[in-house]
Amino acid sequence: MTFSEKYDKVLTGLISGLVFPFIIGLIIYIFSSGTNSLHSYLARIVESNIITQSITLCVFPNIFIFLIFNRFDMLRASRGVLAITIFWAVIVFGVKFLT
Repeated sequence: MTFSEKYDKVLTGLISGLVFPFIIGLIIYIFSSGTNSLHSYLARIVESNIITQSITLCVFPNIFIFLIFNRFDMLRASRGVLAITIFWAVIVFGVKFLT
């Protein structure tokens, strides 16, 4: 069983598409927070009313995961990343229209 056959599962795409935005958000926090705690950093994002932009910025790199899975012909995993990205888009629209 090759690497692509082993990990070509929808669950692999779902997990990677869900976890990767949190990793990107953590990286953004590390480089842009200065001396703020995570709580005060998130409070500043909420006060500035840039929640949807922050979520979108963190979810945008899912495109690269999708393209990597697609390039290696891991279409089931690509389908999982696409599904979770649509889920993130629904969350962004919900936050945008409810706040």
